[in-house]
Formats: sequence, C-alpha cells, structure tokens
Amino acid sequence: MKKLTLSAEPDVIAEAHRLAELHGTSVSAMFSRIVRLLSHRDRERPRLGAGAKKASGLIQLPDSKSERDVLEEALAEKYEL
Repeated sequence: MKKLTLSAEPDVIAEAHRLAELHGTSVSAMFSRIVRLLSHRDRERPRLGAGAKKASGLIQLPDSKSERDVLEEALAEKYEL
C-alpha cells in the first residue's frame, strides 16, 4: 500500500482522529472507505445531459418559497386544483 499525505485544518484532523477512534478504525482506513463509497455513489448517479447542465440554475426561487412549494403550485395550476 502506498502512503498519501494530506493537509487539513487542525480541527478537521482532530475530528478525523475522533471519528476513527469512535468507529474502531484508523484515519487511513476511514479515508479509503470514504473514497470508495463516494466513487461507487458517483458511478451510480445518472449524469446530466448537456441541456440539463445548461439550464441548471436559470430559475431563481423566491426566498420565501421552497422547491416543494413551487412544485406544488405548478402542479395545482396544471391540474386546476
């Protein structure tokens, strides 16, 4: 196994050591597991097409409304509820 040196803020390093101890593992093993999990999740997540990427962020939601509120209003309007 090769060695990897990472840089992080002291509080992040302390938290990594605390979490590793809490879970009965080493920081290195915990890091490896996180990278594998993220890699696996990334492979399973569907990729956005070019059109979706281009349209992403074009609409600004009002600060007073959540995405769910906007969706509910749109569906109510569409189906005349």
